[in-house]
Amino acid sequence: MANKVEITLRRSLIGRPEDQRVTVRTLGLRKVNHSVVQEDTPAVRGMINKVSHLLTVKELDA
Repeated sequence: MANKVEITLRRSLIGRPEDQRVTVRTLGLRKVNHSVVQEDTPAVRGMINKVSHLLTVKELDA
């Protein structure tokens, strides 16, 4: 498993349920095409799985 993951918001939050909006904000994403690098932990993986239809995820070996 990689140490870090790069997460990019690819789809808009307009019309999405509030819990999905909160999850995306908690990941540190603000706008479409905004990317962040997070530690690869079970908590982060759970958030990614919850809103996976809105994101792209790239594993980093750093």
